[in-house]
Order: sequence, then C-alpha cells, then structure tokens
Amino acid sequence: MTTIEQLEREISPDPGPNATSLARRCTDLRRKPLVELTVEDLRIMLGQEIGVPALLPRAVQVLLHDPLAKGDYYPGDLLSNVLQLPDTAWSGLQAERKRLASVLAELVAGPPFSDPDLRPRDPDRLLRDTMVRFLGR
Repeated sequence: MTTIEQLEREISPDPGPNATSLARRCTDLRRKPLVELTVEDLRIMLGQEIGVPALLPRAVQVLLHDPLAKGDYYPGDLLSNVLQLPDTAWSGLQAERKRLASVLAELVAGPPFSDPDLRPRDPDRLLRDTMVRFLGR
C-alpha cells in the first residue's frame, strides 16, 4: 500500500525524543498507507502542507460528499485547512476545485433559518467567510 514517503521518494528521519507531538504524528502519517488515512489525518497533513499533491484530491472527494466533514475538532475542520492552502496547491486540479466550489456555493447560499437549531449543518461565520474568499479567487 502506497504512502506519502513512497510517493515523494523521501524517507523521513525519526523526529527524535525532543520533537513535538505534531512532528511525530506527521512522520507517522507520512508512513501510513494512503487508503488508511482518516479525515483527521488529512486535516493534519494538509494543515502542515505535507503531501498536498497526493492528499488534496482525496480530501476533495471527502468534502464533495460531506463538506463539513469533521476531524477531531469541529465540523468543517478539514474544509478549513483545504481552503487555506495556497492557490498553487490546486495546479492540475482545476476540475476538482470547480466541483468543490460548486458544492460550497450551494452551502453558502443555503436557505437562511431564523432558528439556529434548524440549521445544524450551517458552517460557523469564520468558515463561511473562508468559503466566500475561496469562491472569489
């Protein structure tokens, strides 16, 4: 099963005893088979801009089915990290970007409800603003 290390043909050295938990986790995730990566794993790696060419298409597939897919923190945490990637991350992925933008445009334009309890899938304001900026790029 393919890993980020195999795709990039670069073996990560062990981070050592003084490394942060994030550094250790990223090293472990570079060695984990791509097919086994969870939403949280994608969130972490893309947030650190590690393995983006391999992981961004996978993350987009997750987000097309569930734009507010949740890692360990909050609904939409994967989307937040994906939307904060630089525009260069999308080179060669214009079709995927367009499909994701279509889904996000629907989400942003969703029907307004006066009762917040009636919109459990409505993203919070900060995430909504990030989506609008992404759609405007």
